[in-house]
Amino acid sequence: MNNFKQLLSVAILLISATVIGQTRLTGTVVDETNEPLPGANVIEKGTSNGTQTDFDGKFTLNTKASSGAIVISFIGYEKVEIAFDASKTNLGTIQLKESGNLLDEVVIKGIIDVVKDRQTPVAASTIKAREIQEKLGSQEFPEILNNTPSVYATKSGGGFGDARINVRGFSQENMAVLINGVPVNDMENGAVYWSNWAGLSDVTTAMQMQRGLGSSKLAISSVGGTLNIITKSTDLKEGGSVTSSVGNNGYFKNAFSYNTGMNENGFAASFLLSRTAGDGYVDGTRFEGYNYFIGLGLQKGDHNFQFMLTGAPQVHNQRTTSFFNMATLADYIQYGKTYNYNHGYLNGTEFNWRKNFYHKPLTSLNWTWDINENSTLTTSAYASFGRGGGTGDLGRLGGRFASDKVFRDPNTGLVLWDEIVKANSGQEGTFSNGFTYTNPVDPTTGQFIVNDDELRSDDLPAGLERRNGLVRRAGINSHNWYGVLSNFSTQLNDNLALDFGIDLRSYTGIHYQRIDNLLGADGYRDNDDINNPLAVQTTEYSSTIGSLWNVFKSSDDEEKVTYYNDGKVRWFGAFGQLEYVGDEVSAFVQGAVSQQGFKRIDYFRYLDSEPEQETDWENIIGGNIKGGINWNIDENHNVFANGGYYSKQPLFDAIFLNNTNDVNSNPRNEKVIGVEAGYGYKNDRFRANVNLYRTSWKDRFISISSRFDGENATADIQGVEQIHMGAELDFAYNITEDITFLGMFSYGDWKYGSTVSARYLDNNNSPILDDDNNPIVETLYLEDVRVGDAAQTTIRLGLDIKPFENFKIDYNQRFVDRLYARINAEDFDDADHNGSLRLPGYALADLGMSYKINLNNNSRLNLRLNINNLWNTEYIAESATNYAAEEGDRTFQGINTDNKVFFGYGRTWNFSVRYNF
Repeated sequence: MNNFKQLLSVAILLISATVIGQTRLTGTVVDETNEPLPGANVIEKGTSNGTQTDFDGKFTLNTKASSGAIVISFIGYEKVEIAFDASKTNLGTIQLKESGNLLDEVVIKGIIDVVKDRQTPVAASTIKAREIQEKLGSQEFPEILNNTPSVYATKSGGGFGDARINVRGFSQENMAVLINGVPVNDMENGAVYWSNWAGLSDVTTAMQMQRGLGSSKLAISSVGGTLNIITKSTDLKEGGSVTSSVGNNGYFKNAFSYNTGMNENGFAASFLLSRTAGDGYVDGTRFEGYNYFIGLGLQKGDHNFQFMLTGAPQVHNQRTTSFFNMATLADYIQYGKTYNYNHGYLNGTEFNWRKNFYHKPLTSLNWTWDINENSTLTTSAYASFGRGGGTGDLGRLGGRFASDKVFRDPNTGLVLWDEIVKANSGQEGTFSNGFTYTNPVDPTTGQFIVNDDELRSDDLPAGLERRNGLVRRAGINSHNWYGVLSNFSTQLNDNLALDFGIDLRSYTGIHYQRIDNLLGADGYRDNDDINNPLAVQTTEYSSTIGSLWNVFKSSDDEEKVTYYNDGKVRWFGAFGQLEYVGDEVSAFVQGAVSQQGFKRIDYFRYLDSEPEQETDWENIIGGNIKGGINWNIDENHNVFANGGYYSKQPLFDAIFLNNTNDVNSNPRNEKVIGVEAGYGYKNDRFRANVNLYRTSWKDRFISISSRFDGENATADIQGVEQIHMGAELDFAYNITEDITFLGMFSYGDWKYGSTVSARYLDNNNSPILDDDNNPIVETLYLEDVRVGDAAQTTIRLGLDIKPFENFKIDYNQRFVDRLYARINAEDFDDADHNGSLRLPGYALADLGMSYKINLNNNSRLNLRLNINNLWNTEYIAESATNYAAEEGDRTFQGINTDNKVFFGYGRTWNFSVRYNF
């Protein structure tokens, strides 16, 4: 009994000592804008005892000691260490500062080069997931960048995912887009199709717009800039979210995501699935899209593995950007600003000449090996299988192209689909202006066959008519793409680091057309396949979203029309970087070299027995060298400068001329020289950046088309030069803890720098001769012509206000000016031209409101309302033509109404509810 009493006394004493030694700490963790930081780590220093902040940034921690220190950390922010004792248990509000290395910490481990604040001498803007989730709403993904300097993003034709973006006056074909360090620009033409990545906003952790030459070590064509998109990491705490949002024109989106968190075996997984659908703001642009994401991670000792699979199958009707099928300004005045030239109703159902359907899953496996405390090897293997394409018209009906206005109702502008079906099927189709047509029966088949519009009368069997119908075809642009990136990094000493690696890629583009809808006809007679002339194709192939999921389905047996060819590109690259990081000065020098090989296989133009059907590999060397230096003058001020030179290989179409296997005898690399200088200032309440830049782009390749004596002709022009100079400013000022003032200003001076000439060639790539038997030469007077398709002046002013707890309002005003029409080089064949067409400037206001409701068990509801173009401003976003207004011309806001334009969206809205658990 005495022993029991003694043991009990000891136990009570130990428990009392433990309780007395513990301290219960409380506090709130916020960022520099005083927004709560949920999920921040709070650890008692020297122990494994810790917790995480809740959705309001609040925490409670029972410490093991009565005094000591806690360490607070959060991804992308500097760690904070705070002392505590028995007299200081409520630590109040703790503010964390951005570390400048945000993207370093949130990336999937791989080869991702990011700009670090006050270290990397490159101009950049970083947008985090929270801003994307709140402010993007139902906008297109690139539009979130419109508030950053020298960026102009529009919805273009207005279809789902049809947006485009320009940076410092360069189109997205001439900027590098990377997803987790993997290049996604098309390897044949450099294009980026945002509809292929329609769900990217759901899985983006952060995105960084690096303007100018950028910080990527790869030999990529970042003429205007590099957009680095970082997707969800599996290194997240356990939890998930359910989101539902609605918007104008039937917009409806649902998304579900879940993260397992890392278990004791070092394994973690993230999953996301979403669906988006709607009728579209523009007439006849209904859409449906899905997005899926699977991320698996495993940490085993010095090795980290990350697997990712993401894709976004989608189908959407379009308003074409094709010059011949675009509506004029006069059409919009007559039919409304949302008019769609390709739209109408077939048997009472929405039908469109233009429909995009695509599925491009991207999968990657990233392996990081920490060899020792100084050296790391990172390797990323990836694959992408793109399947799909876009529809359009094929043939002529009664000798008329589908763009002819007789096929549209003069009162509504809608395509008369039912009448086209009647005409194709042997019934009389009645169109505008009294035009009628009936397709005769084909005497060889007893059916109604639409004939290839390029067929000559003597090619057809007796009794058949030329140009006797219209069908909807689908142009297929599928691809198989494989790549490996590997980078070895070693810390030579405390200040100096060396990186070098390889970049290997293999790409095959598969291009052909097939019949999508015969529109009442029984078949289509095609004469473009030399191996199967006058073939009648009768199969209609589906372009629904259900047909897209199986990306491994073979297309070899599909009936093909018009053209069928493969484009092959292989890439061998090597790169290296030496970087110095000191207390005040940091600098880097990079170099990269690549060999691009090009091969073309044409199954239609050449006999199967001819060796000319497949070309040899055409190999071209390119590369770049660049460097920069940053000086942190003190804790507030820094300056930087960078410069570089690119020798950029020409695109695929500059190697093989006029869509044939004829090889350009003198392809020239494009030369890019860029220089930039910047200044930054930062204190507790105010931060600002100023940049000056100049980029020259020489030996550009442009192909233009014309007709001589009824025959098609092309002129392939080399030697075009562009010079882009400008200044940029962005700032943020925390007026109070609850009010932040944001601003941006960019001014560009973007012009063409040379007058060039070229000879016109016929379909056989032979020079076209004039009446004196001399080659017809086209001279284009481009010198000092303004570069078009992007605003050369942009201004942004915004306010973020928190009137009371859990409620936030953000208002943004954007000004656009010195916006010029798209440059068609052939418009400047006269030295006495009017220059680029300047479109009217405009100002747009956006309003957003957020409210969060805290629930039990660390769950929360987030409510968000976005209103874009608040005041319903009417404006022209872009023009494909440069027709000046002459005396007597009809005009709209001073613009000739014959110009082919797109109006921007009017007022749109989106409301979302997000449940986090």
